[in-house]
Amino acid sequence: MHAFDVLGDPVRRRILELLAQGELTAGGVCAVIQEEFGISQPAVSQHLRVLRDNGFATVRPQGARRLYAVDPRPLREVDEWLAGFRRFWAPALDALSTELARGRRERRSHAPDDPTDDRRAR
Repeated sequence: MHAFDVLGDPVRRRILELLAQGELTAGGVCAVIQEEFGISQPAVSQHLRVLRDNGFATVRPQGARRLYAVDPRPLREVDEWLAGFRRFWAPALDALSTELARGRRERRSHAPDDPTDDRRAR
């Protein structure tokens, strides 16, 4: 399965978002996904299996539990593919960064020098 086929499903994207925060048990993933998407436990397990079989997630046993985590390797491949398209949004992000910096400078220049200076109130 191609990486974008795996990531094209909103349930799998959400599972990866959860796993990006740290390891989770299968039950922990299942509880969140069932609540948010209203799908069954077997359906969540299938999504976890697709992520695992395609290299996006790892699983390790811990007693009777299974802990899932993100495997970043396939995401690096996606990032490399996206690199060819960054030119479409990078200038806009650079311009936004410049405007944000300009706004911070202007706020600082209009702020009183000494917040304890009583002359401000006069």
